[in-house]
Amino acid sequence: MREPLKKPRLLLIAPFGSYRTAPFLAAAGARADVVLVSEGTANIVESGLPGLRLPLHDLDACERAIREEMDRGGAFLAVLGLDDWGTEVAGALALRLGLAANPPQALEIARRKDRARAALQAAGVPVPWHRVLALDAPLPALHDLPYPLVLKPVALSGSRGVMRVDDEAGLRAGLTRLRAILGHDERAVWNRALIERFVPGFEIALEGLLTGGVLQTLAIFDKPEPLDGPFFEETFYITPSRLDAATRERVREVVERGARAYGLHEGPIHAECRLNAEGIWVIEIAARTIGGLCARLLRFGTGLSLEDVVVRHALKEAVTVSARAGAAGVLMIPIPGLGILKRVEGLMAADRVPGVVEIVIDAREGQELVPLPEGASYLGFVFAQGPDPTAVYETLRTAHGHLRFVLAPLWRPAVIPAATGATRIATATPPA
Repeated sequence: MREPLKKPRLLLIAPFGSYRTAPFLAAAGARADVVLVSEGTANIVESGLPGLRLPLHDLDACERAIREEMDRGGAFLAVLGLDDWGTEVAGALALRLGLAANPPQALEIARRKDRARAALQAAGVPVPWHRVLALDAPLPALHDLPYPLVLKPVALSGSRGVMRVDDEAGLRAGLTRLRAILGHDERAVWNRALIERFVPGFEIALEGLLTGGVLQTLAIFDKPEPLDGPFFEETFYITPSRLDAATRERVREVVERGARAYGLHEGPIHAECRLNAEGIWVIEIAARTIGGLCARLLRFGTGLSLEDVVVRHALKEAVTVSARAGAAGVLMIPIPGLGILKRVEGLMAADRVPGVVEIVIDAREGQELVPLPEGASYLGFVFAQGPDPTAVYETLRTAHGHLRFVLAPLWRPAVIPAATGATRIATATPPA
C-alpha cells in the first residue's frame, strides 16, 4: 500500500492583529503543513492553533526556535510573511534558513518612503520632487518650495500621518501635528518626514505577483473618488479597472520597474499609482497583499482567492490566473469624526441594497474612533458585486448613504499650534 504524499511545510509569520492571518491559514492549510509564528501575550497561536509564539524583533531567538521545530518536523519549503513587518521578518528568516527570498534591504525600502523615493529616482522611474526633513533638527527654509506638497511619515501605512499642505504655514503646522503622531507610536522609529510635490490625477492600485522579477497583474483597482487632501483616506476600490488595455500594460511596466528598483523579485506586491498628463507615477509599492479585508474582492478562475494564489506561488506550484466575470468593489468605511461609538444605524437598509454582498463593522460600541491623519483604522467594510464597475460604485455609495454612526463626545485636551508659535488647549468633540 502506497503511503500518502507528505505535504510541504510552510512557515507563516503573522504579526498579532493582522487581518490576513485567517484567510492565509485557510489557504495554506489546504496545501501545506503550516506552522504559524506570532507573538504577544494574547495571540492567535495561544488560541489553540498549532504554532510558535516568538519575539519577532529577535531574529536570533526566532531562528533557534524554528531550527528546533525543523529538527522535530522537517524542513520548510517556504516562509511567508503577512503585513509589512511580518514580510521583513519572513525575508530575513528565509535567508537564514537558506530559502529563496527578497533581500532584507529591498523589503526595508518597500517600507521606507524616503528610501523608496531615492531608489526609484536612481533607477530612472518618474518620481515627484521630494525632500527628506529631520523632525528633531532645525528646519531649513520652507518658503521656496513647489507647493502644494504632501507631507508623509517615512514608515507608517494606511495614509496615517499623510497631509496635504499648500503653503509654509500649513507645512509648519503639519510638521507639528506629525511629531505628535509619531510621538505616540512605538513603531515609528524613524524620526523623519518626506515632503513631495502633490501629484494630481486619477489614482489606482495594482495587485500583482513577482516571479523572478517579472510582474504578473492580478487586478487593478480604480479609486473613483478624488484623493486631493487635506488627508488621504481611501474609501472605494473597484475592479476591474476602466483603464484601457494599453494603459493597464504601461502601469504594469512602470510598477515592475519600480519593484526592480527596490530590489524585489519574488512574491506579492500591492502598488499605488497616479495617472495624469505627465505620465504614471508610483506612489508606493508594498511587498505584501492588499490591506484590510479587501482581498475578499478577488476571485480567480475556478474560485481561487488571492491568498490561494499567493500560497501556491510560495510553494512553487504553477498557477493559471484568470479574472472572473463581472465587477466587484469595496468601501472602506471612513471614520466620520472623533468620538466614542454609541451605535450604528441603517445596517438593515444598507444590506438590502441590490448588489451588496456583505457588510462588516469592525468597530464596537464604546470604542474610541479617531479619524485621519491621527487614526489608524476603518469602521468596517461594505462589499458589492455587479455587472460593471459603474453599477458597483453606485451600489456602494447607496449603501453608505443608509449608514449613520452615532458618536458620543470625547473630551480630551488637544494641543493646537497657534499662528504666533504659541499653543492653546482645545477640547476635541465629534462633529454634529
